[in-house]
Amino acid sequence: MSSPAGRSASRQRTTKETAISVAIDLDGVEGVVDCTTGLPFFDHMLDQLGRHGGFDLRVDATGDLHVDGHHTVEDTGIILGEAFRAALGDKAGVARFASGLFPLDEALVEVALDLSGRPFVVWEVPFGEVLPLGDPPFNPEMAGHFWQSFAVAAGITLHVRKRAGDNTHHTVEAAFKGVARCLRAAVRVDGDAVPSTKGVL
Repeated sequence: MSSPAGRSASRQRTTKETAISVAIDLDGVEGVVDCTTGLPFFDHMLDQLGRHGGFDLRVDATGDLHVDGHHTVEDTGIILGEAFRAALGDKAGVARFASGLFPLDEALVEVALDLSGRPFVVWEVPFGEVLPLGDPPFNPEMAGHFWQSFAVAAGITLHVRKRAGDNTHHTVEAAFKGVARCLRAAVRVDGDAVPSTKGVL
């Protein structure tokens, strides 16, 4: 069964700390990914999310990077999660669950998720020495905060665990690619009914 038309949404929010604009199409009609946040490594991770998720994704974010990247990363996760949830609609016919193991060289990350409507996050991705990535720097510890913010706003149950990994870049990127691939599988339409005994998600 082909995916229904119109699984797209956009959201914007402006605060004293950030201004975020997001647009997402879950079915990737145009194959466009364009993400600009002022944090090059974070842009690279959002690009992985769009491309490996099979989504058209646009993110335009400005924030108080003179403080640090925390507010920009957190608010992007919130707004992107809200747009993702809106694009899903009533979730009729979606596969709902997805999981897998995702390698990047020496790094290996396990991801499992459920489009449950019940936000819950387990992020067990420890780092040794925390090395900022990119310039301006992205704190790799913010990767977990991004997924926490995204999953709560999107209404997703998400588990991410590091099985192996010495290189911080590889570990963070494996996590983003893994979540992206699982989101791609979970939003796939393979029926007509809402996949829940409750009749709603």
